Amino acid sequence: MKTDILAFGAHPDDVELGCGGTIAKLISEGKTCVIVDLTKGELGTRGTDQTRKEEATEAAKILGVAARENLGLKDGFLVNSEEYQMEIVKMIRKYRPEIILANAIDDRHPDHAKAAKLVSDACFLAGLRKIETVLNDQVQEVWRPKQVFHYIQWKHIQPEFVIDISEHLDKKLEACMAFKTQFYDPTSKEPETPITSKDFYESLTYRAQDLGRLSGVTYAEGFTSEKLIALKNFDGIVW
Repeated sequence: MKTDILAFGAHPDDVELGCGGTIAKLISEGKTCVIVDLTKGELGTRGTDQTRKEEATEAAKILGVAARENLGLKDGFLVNSEEYQMEIVKMIRKYRPEIILANAIDDRHPDHAKAAKLVSDACFLAGLRKIETVLNDQVQEVWRPKQVFHYIQWKHIQPEFVIDISEHLDKKLEACMAFKTQFYDPTSKEPETPITSKDFYESLTYRAQDLGRLSGVTYAEGFTSEKLIALKNFDGIVW
């Protein structure tokens, strides 16, 4: 299955929070996108791995992604090991994306930065012909994405570019709130966490609004790039 964008998240909901608006926009433009969650988020204070699975399925439907998979790696204990790298290599070779979206390069949750490096290294390894992988009894062809971009999460990181999501913020918020056990719910009896507050929910809008203010659009999502980006021309730049 050839896809345009493969988005990785350390936990179910990372992708929605970090780049849900961008995914919604790209899909509306005819691009194909697949989400791969590295863990089940089983250590989360609220909910269970089963409720997270159900919520992730609903969020994927809202965004309109072509597929969503979960690798079942160990939540809270991601390591940049050969075992974990090879699982990600298999996904890259399976979906053959042009662009990879991955976790923030530095963040509050230690899994996020670990996932960023893990996915980055796997992208390189996926292009090495002497590394053989087998999926569903088939030897996979090598594949290396053209670009690896990292979305921004809890911490403020200066973006190297932003995507205008002005027409897609509502869908991003809807996809995020599909994870109803995880975010703001004044009726919930479960313990409070930094992401369950009303302020955190509102920050999804005002952070996108601030990036929009700085870039001349209404709402935007920011990214960092692993390599220098070259433009063929000035088409696509918001003036």
